[in-house]
Amino acid sequence: MNKSYEVEYCNLDLRFERRHLQQLIRDLIQDGYSLYWSENDSIFIISVRTGRKLTKLRFERLGQGYKLVGDYIIKDAKLAEWLEKLIGDLRGHAVVKRIKDRQILIENILFGEVIRQVQISGMEHKVLYQKDPVPSAAKFAQMYKSQMSERRIEELRTKLDEQLAKLHAAIRAGSTEEAEAIKNVLQGIRRDLMELEW
Repeated sequence: MNKSYEVEYCNLDLRFERRHLQQLIRDLIQDGYSLYWSENDSIFIISVRTGRKLTKLRFERLGQGYKLVGDYIIKDAKLAEWLEKLIGDLRGHAVVKRIKDRQILIENILFGEVIRQVQISGMEHKVLYQKDPVPSAAKFAQMYKSQMSERRIEELRTKLDEQLAKLHAAIRAGSTEEAEAIKNVLQGIRRDLMELEW
């Protein structure tokens, strides 16, 4: 491997569920990485050792899920490949800068797809690829809102299932007051779902 090889990941937006984090830890261990993890109420950290370097992947808690945050400089080719696979699989967003032999290749990735690729050599900038047509800012906002809506619908459906299970238990226990309170919560969830699915 070229010693000057390094990849920098900026503006990362990757969303995870807890099961994805657990699978991620298993995959890294199977790939031979030495790692440990820690978590508190707001953050989950996976520390991956690559040679003498320790890379700390920071996941912020977002509702029921997590978001990979921060910028990372990775000098381990296998770990870089692995992170890029994640960006594609999770349809994430990122700016990826590959530095090799005094050349920089910059890729803008949106929803897991490269939309622009620029090569920089010294003072020379060359656009190698640009997806046509370039979506407008309004289109980006609409695509992002659509993705957020899908996540919110999933969260509400999970909440709906939980509340229905509670309602069933309350009815079986003969707890009328609790059943009425749960019905009110279910009405709110129903309204939210109707607004999102409309």
